[in-house]
Amino acid sequence: MSTERIEEFLSAVKSAFAANTLIKLKLGGYHGSEPDLKSVDVKKIVAKGVEKFSFTFHYKTRDIIKNLIQPEAIGHLRTALTDEFRSAQLATTELDVSFERNGDKVRLKRSEVAGRSAPSTDHNRAKNRPLSETNKPYLQALGITGKDGVVRNDAQDKFRQINKMVEIFAPLIQAIPGDSVTIVDMGAGKGYLDFALYDYLANVAHRPVGIVGVELRPALVSDGNATAAASGFEGLSFQAGSIMDYDASGADAVIALHACDTATDDAIYKGIAAGAALIAVAPCCHKQIRRQMEAGAAAPVLEGLLRHGIFMERQAEMVTDTLRALLLELNGYRTKVFEFVSDAHTPKNNLIVAEKDGRVGRDRDAILAQIADIKAMFGVGQHYLEGLLQR
Repeated sequence: MSTERIEEFLSAVKSAFAANTLIKLKLGGYHGSEPDLKSVDVKKIVAKGVEKFSFTFHYKTRDIIKNLIQPEAIGHLRTALTDEFRSAQLATTELDVSFERNGDKVRLKRSEVAGRSAPSTDHNRAKNRPLSETNKPYLQALGITGKDGVVRNDAQDKFRQINKMVEIFAPLIQAIPGDSVTIVDMGAGKGYLDFALYDYLANVAHRPVGIVGVELRPALVSDGNATAAASGFEGLSFQAGSIMDYDASGADAVIALHACDTATDDAIYKGIAAGAALIAVAPCCHKQIRRQMEAGAAAPVLEGLLRHGIFMERQAEMVTDTLRALLLELNGYRTKVFEFVSDAHTPKNNLIVAEKDGRVGRDRDAILAQIADIKAMFGVGQHYLEGLLQR
């Protein structure tokens, strides 16, 4: 009987998905084996013309999003309702369905509703871009636009990426309390994000802001400062130097996009040491952990998983960034890990966002145990960030 009830609930989910009437689906009462998982929210999206279920897994200190096609999603839901979650609530434009499981007994309750409209499912819907005006000196200086102020054909992807990054970062920064906010971009490069973010925050959102781009290459620093001056961006500057040599004291937000290998850890460490309210990094390269895994110290059960180079690389990325997120949580941050641009633009498209929420000391033993278990399984002696934090 319980199996029939579960399939009845899944049938309602599939019907709502097919008819575009799904408003939301929430799973609660988790009692599975995954540590710190609390609940799951599910919605329908259309990404690049493909209909998918978008799962948001809510943990105590982070959220993880996974987008699955229907067969995968329904299989995942079937397992979840059978073994892992005691309750589920389905809301559509036409009815509500509640699911409750107590042992082998399952109870379904349906109630009809009216007057609801389903949310948009277009994951790639056209949006008002944060940077709608393209006739800006910095856009021309960065090679995004030509002299006519029109975005160059070969820079269309870059312009979309810049707007996407501003869409992500601006709300996070605006949520930081205080009259003004200080941002440090570690490994700023040409400063694409710095110019766009400053322009949006200062001139569109009217939020007092200061941004410093830290960059090793003096020529890029000189160019960046000249462009900032020509743009009238008084609160934007660039400084030459390494991440570890820069004093980030007083920074409200520390960001680093594609800082290579342990440079990402340097940026995280500087953000934690500064007590920054926001730390956001897009990691690039994961050599430090991969070298330890390749030394052959991983658990024997993982031999088949790690013997192919491409799988070793992906596992090294996962282990490295998982440990980074856990170490951030250990130091009082709530973390989220998600894709911030399409992998069509770059395979290094994961973003770790950490917001300080005063969790220092909470669940410390549990987090330390997780870190130790992961390191033991994959043969990791010490994550580079651990060493920095033990200084």
